[in-house]
Amino acid sequence: MRILVVEDEKKVSRFIKKGLEQEGYAVDVAYDGMEGQQLIETHEYDCIILDIMLPKKSGIELLKDIKDRPGEPIVLLLTARDTVEDRVEGLNLGADDYLTKPFAFEELLARIRALLRRGSVTGAELKFADLSLDTQKRKAKRGDKEIELTLKEYSLLEYLLRNPDRVLSRTLIAEHVWDQSFDSETNVVDVYINHLRSKLDKGFTKKLIHTVRGVGYVLKEE
Repeated sequence: MRILVVEDEKKVSRFIKKGLEQEGYAVDVAYDGMEGQQLIETHEYDCIILDIMLPKKSGIELLKDIKDRPGEPIVLLLTARDTVEDRVEGLNLGADDYLTKPFAFEELLARIRALLRRGSVTGAELKFADLSLDTQKRKAKRGDKEIELTLKEYSLLEYLLRNPDRVLSRTLIAEHVWDQSFDSETNVVDVYINHLRSKLDKGFTKKLIHTVRGVGYVLKEE
């Protein structure tokens, strides 16, 4: 899953980015509202962590723009101002949750996971055919076989499971699983797909991950 952090306090943004990357998320950072808007216009995000008090363009102004866009991402607001009016304004404009500074990273992570589960009709478990992924325990199974995954393999599998039967280009996969500094000219996506295939499909008659020549990959039943 790809997350954008729009936060002008560099110490806070680095803290959030490091923590989320250790959990396997792809994370981009913007330090003001205008930079955040540019990233939102050029990339697709699953979740945006948005500070209200930002230079150049406020978080509230940016939130209005986000909610006017199709396929809007989940938005978690951050603020040092803990007033009822602030919370109500943000939530009325379409924010999905609200967290007041200072906060523990564990709470931020729990909020993000809860919001992502809320956006999924299958809740904490993603399933396709005989493949399942527990997004809380971060464990995968195919049939009765437990599958050990690296952080990037987990992120890649989660993205595929959230988009079954949809042909995903290499660029789209890279944008959701890696951050904006990712070199799209490399074959890293193909390498990780092959790693995942060897773990998910090896030993099973039905193959689930298929190549669409010249385009990308799709998770589907044969």
